[in-house]
Amino acid sequence: MGVLNFSVLDALDIIIAAFLLFQIYRLLKGTAAIRILLGMVAIYLLYRLVQLLEMRLLSEFLGSFMGAGLIILIIVFQQEIRKFLLVVGSATFTRRQGLRNLLKIGTEDENAKADVDAIVSAMVELAQTKTGALLVLKRKDPLGSFAASGSSINANLSKILLESIFFKNAPLHDGATIVEGHTIIASGAVLPLSERSELPVRFGLRHRAAAGISERTDALAITVSEETGNIHVFQNGEYELTLAEDLNVRLAQLLQEN
Repeated sequence: MGVLNFSVLDALDIIIAAFLLFQIYRLLKGTAAIRILLGMVAIYLLYRLVQLLEMRLLSEFLGSFMGAGLIILIIVFQQEIRKFLLVVGSATFTRRQGLRNLLKIGTEDENAKADVDAIVSAMVELAQTKTGALLVLKRKDPLGSFAASGSSINANLSKILLESIFFKNAPLHDGATIVEGHTIIASGAVLPLSERSELPVRFGLRHRAAAGISERTDALAITVSEETGNIHVFQNGEYELTLAEDLNVRLAQLLQEN
């Protein structure tokens, strides 16, 4: 009889629940947070077991812990919750943003192309000389708190300026440079490091910082390796090795998705 009463709303309920669980898994996969979540699930199952066995002392103790479970989850998973809400929000406004992109005026498109060209030219030049670099491109999420950890620049974006900032003997070489629109807003910024265990062992602090900022915000991060000269692009905690000749097209695609 239950099968006969299965409705469209029931199917929609299952699909939404599956989507949410899948997004949570994607956010937690490969991080220490997944082990914490499994620990919380184990405690909850133990709580249900002691309730079933009528073990009153343990039930009361675990019940008090479970009562504060929501607050504990919010504290422990605050970064993951923030990123999850970002994923949901981005999915909600994808179509609206697509329409907005169609309505862009030509001048704005030309300026955006000029910015991409400047970034690509600088990154390719740095890669050829194996000069380490970490460049962060702002999209929707504010990066003010991260920019404040570095030195304020507030200068027009250009290839020459980027190369000067990342010059090996420059004082701001080791930090991150943050770009917002057509402006370099800060250099030498300190970024949070990713704790994902699935990142390659060869990745140093520069790459882990790029992964970290892309996990916590929707920003794009571009790194140039001092050891190999390889260029990696980070977004949403994921990374891809990008060939110099493909960087222009790939970067334009990713920024167009904003």
